[in-house]
Amino acid sequence: MKFVRYGEPGQEKPGVLDADGEIRDLSGLIPDLTGSVLVNLGALFGLDLTVLPKVEGQPRLGPPVGGTGKYLGIGLNYADHAAEAGLAVPPEPVLFMKATSAICGPDDPIIIPRGAEKIDWEVELAVIIGKPAKYVSEQEALSHVAGYAVSNDVTERGFQFDRAGQWTKGKSSDNFGQLGPWLVTPDEIADPQALRLWLTVNGKTMQDGTTATMVYGVAYLIHYLSQIMTLLPGDVISTGTPPGVAMGRTPPPYLKPGDVLELGVEGLGLQRQRVVADGW
Repeated sequence: MKFVRYGEPGQEKPGVLDADGEIRDLSGLIPDLTGSVLVNLGALFGLDLTVLPKVEGQPRLGPPVGGTGKYLGIGLNYADHAAEAGLAVPPEPVLFMKATSAICGPDDPIIIPRGAEKIDWEVELAVIIGKPAKYVSEQEALSHVAGYAVSNDVTERGFQFDRAGQWTKGKSSDNFGQLGPWLVTPDEIADPQALRLWLTVNGKTMQDGTTATMVYGVAYLIHYLSQIMTLLPGDVISTGTPPGVAMGRTPPPYLKPGDVLELGVEGLGLQRQRVVADGW
């Protein structure tokens, strides 16, 4: 199934796509697509979607999960991306936190914060946790997944590398976490390690890769992270990006106002964002 959240920021309602790709409203059955609902998401399987109210028009789509407690980012998880960054493949997954306030809808704009000059893109496969995971084995890890989504891990490279401190400050500005359009349940994704990822800027292909080349796969990442902290329903893991980011090009074509990005992951839908300056 493909679940969505639609409506204005902070007022999203839960929905689901029917066989024709139309949004059907779920707000009469569940309050929202948050962790407490994801635990029992299976109760919605087999639902007759034709009896649900159809959502008219083209509403804004929000992130397909609400109330996320943790947004966990994995760095340098594609060997060829590590090479373009001039960094070694890590002996263990590189973990950083992205502020949950950065999470926004799939087509919401990328906002350039004040003082930023090195805005970069990163198309990624996101994993949304559906039941608590603590000390889970790699073999049982995927049973804790509620669904998968497209993620754009927008990054300000100057904030990330040119200032003292951790990567988090380069990852956490407002609208640096486009997520969606859909939460796609695992029954529709035969193998999360066999998905194509791609991204274009102003119509030019910048990234075109596959999750098959991840250094650490989805099951291992869930296993690994669950040894460090309990993963809770609604938590998001963004699993790393293939090569082709601006930082790895000469000269780096960092984003500027007016640029348009389109990106997607096979089976998980598309995103489209326009880059704008912060109006504050």
